[in-house]
Amino acid sequence: MYATLSQIAAFSTVPSNLLPALGLLGLIVALVRRRSGGLWLAGLGIGGTLIAGILPIANIVIRPLEERFPKYQEDGRPIDGIIVLSGAVDLARSFDRGEFSLNGAAERFVSFAEMARHHPEARLVYTGYSSGPSRSEAQLAAEQMTRLGLSTERLLIETASRTTWDNARNTKALLGASAQGRWVLITSAWHMPRAMGCFQKVGLTVIPYPVDYQTRGRSDSIRPFTIVGHGLQRLDIAVREWLGLFGYRMSGRTDSFFPGP
Repeated sequence: MYATLSQIAAFSTVPSNLLPALGLLGLIVALVRRRSGGLWLAGLGIGGTLIAGILPIANIVIRPLEERFPKYQEDGRPIDGIIVLSGAVDLARSFDRGEFSLNGAAERFVSFAEMARHHPEARLVYTGYSSGPSRSEAQLAAEQMTRLGLSTERLLIETASRTTWDNARNTKALLGASAQGRWVLITSAWHMPRAMGCFQKVGLTVIPYPVDYQTRGRSDSIRPFTIVGHGLQRLDIAVREWLGLFGYRMSGRTDSFFPGP
């Protein structure tokens, strides 16, 4: 039931689904009932799809998320551990093809592996996601990191999380007393505000390490997209994340609507 409701909500709230659906509904109404309102609705859906996909609306909406926390800077001080949130592994392709496969958020995994090599004394936590009885993302990632030469003795994997809130509270429980050290949190820049809000809420102090930026910076706020699908895809990410921030604040999983440094 949870998965079904999540899928329905995911479909109905993202612009790349909602706008074309409005256009299609309008065409159906216009053809079946022969009403001008249907044409207006079709125009709204089709026009909205083109406007949202070409104009830099997505960049304007996502940039505040990406720039909420500054880029991570090494300060020469030792760290106790590194935490990475799941989302970098393409589970379906990895299982179906039988080989480890990353998706568009691959920088989460790459940065985690780089940090692990740069700080050989640090503990490693991969808090992952499992959508069924098969191996979780964290388990697949752990196997791949072993192939890259990282010691499994350093690695803790957490496979029960389904949400960012789960990531935070399950990681704190997993770490126990060692959670009081200096820990770095790696996730996508656009996801960092919600992630930091959750970790702050559970009382686990972490240093943000945002990666996987979608925009190049301020100049993207005036740069249109040349492919409609690219603009819609980025807008989907931004809309889902802003809705997530709102939902987490309303449910008490964060202490503020827009968590910051």
